[in-house]
Amino acid sequence: MLRTALASALLLLCGWAAGAWLTLDYEVWTDEGARRLQVARQPVPVPAVTVQDSSGATLPLPTLLAEGGGVSIVDFFYTRCETVCLSLGSSFQQLQAALQAEPATGVRLLSISLDGARDRPADLAAYARRLQADPARWRFVRLPDAAQEQALLQRLGVVVVPTGQGDFEHNAALLVFNAQGRMVRVFDLAEQELALNYARHLAGAGP
Repeated sequence: MLRTALASALLLLCGWAAGAWLTLDYEVWTDEGARRLQVARQPVPVPAVTVQDSSGATLPLPTLLAEGGGVSIVDFFYTRCETVCLSLGSSFQQLQAALQAEPATGVRLLSISLDGARDRPADLAAYARRLQADPARWRFVRLPDAAQEQALLQRLGVVVVPTGQGDFEHNAALLVFNAQGRMVRVFDLAEQELALNYARHLAGAGP
């Protein structure tokens, strides 16, 4: 009887420990949730990759993120995308409108193409015009080097799956970077107001 009770208690203890390990002390229940919690606990530095903007200028991504000492809200898109990128573009348009209505907040927007092989600077410029992007607040870049592009996507946990027809399935999120080039938070697309408030706070312009 006692042996059975002890075995049951041990089994329950093992189950509790396994659950705690799988859910990071019962704080998350999905892989994406675990990723976001991990980012919040240990901000992720971007690799020293080179990006090219819509004017054709190139510079290291960490340098771009550090410009002016501000905070950046970043998304990943490609110009031929007819699905989730449309929602991302609409979300960034609303973020831009909110930023334009305020004094300088130190918050900027950055859209990074995940199709650097096809999204040339002229494509980025045309896409930016279509979205009425203010270049002082919202910039568009690509990574000309495919290996660097993959390294960046992998480092930041951006999942991109080619469909085989020239398009991609990819996750959509709003990534917040500090001026040191570290990804400090990941927000759902529907959490744009939360992302903006957090970025304002991080930039020292919010409550």
